[in-house]
Amino acid sequence: MIADRIAGAPISWGVCEVPGWGYQLTPERVLSEMRDVGLKATEFGPDEFLPSDPAQKASTLASYGLAAVGGFVPAVLHDPAQDPTPVVDRALDGFVAAGAGVLVLAAVTGREGYDERPTLDDRAWKNLFDNVDRLSARAKARGILLTLHPHVGTVVEREDEVRRVLEGSSVPLCVDTGHLMIGGTDPLALVREVPHRIRHMHLKDVDVGWAKRVQQGEVSYTDAVRQGMYRPLGRGNVDVAGIVGTLERAGYTGWYVMEQDTILTGAPEGEGPVADVVASVAYLRGLDG
Repeated sequence: MIADRIAGAPISWGVCEVPGWGYQLTPERVLSEMRDVGLKATEFGPDEFLPSDPAQKASTLASYGLAAVGGFVPAVLHDPAQDPTPVVDRALDGFVAAGAGVLVLAAVTGREGYDERPTLDDRAWKNLFDNVDRLSARAKARGILLTLHPHVGTVVEREDEVRRVLEGSSVPLCVDTGHLMIGGTDPLALVREVPHRIRHMHLKDVDVGWAKRVQQGEVSYTDAVRQGMYRPLGRGNVDVAGIVGTLERAGYTGWYVMEQDTILTGAPEGEGPVADVVASVAYLRGLDG
């Protein structure tokens, strides 16, 4: 049942690691609304959203009846002058304590935000792949699956970069339907081509008009998110039903994490961002029928 594998993510409530992203809701509101929507699990969210102590992090989620899926870990992987091991090891401590199973690694640039990024040379790509292999082994030794997340504004964004990862490594992927589309990769085509490489899912729906404006450099990623580039599932241009159906037929048993990046300009009035989450949960549950 798909409905049993739907998880939340704090970014759908506007909670993000990027400085100045927007108004940040409290963990108490976000976690209680996740519970009330009927979600059974969540990713952790950024550092400092939940307690840093691994045991306290686990007990906080448990107090809201939520299991831990894992979480998004940004790390610089391409630069030989930076060792990502401490960042990943610290994250793994929390994952193990909370019983989480998936580390979602993003190959960030080392700059703030997701609006500018470099292009890697062969040496940097080799360093990235070496780090991914090494970190995957460290995670596996602790019972955690490491996946790599192609993401707008990181060094793995465009279709050629996703292709290079597929051909140059064996790392499993976290497929984020929104970031792939914005980066120029057809998420349905990718899922059909390499279902065996897909081990974790972030589901977003996207207004393709805004996505094209980001691709063409007319607007920054952050501004497009602020203007509503992400839509509730089923209301944008991503073939969410086709993607989920393809994965289910291929034997996918992992989580479907609803992760619709949201920017809040202030304390929300009325329902706030949970309204879009409710609509997306209803859409995904309908795919079981």
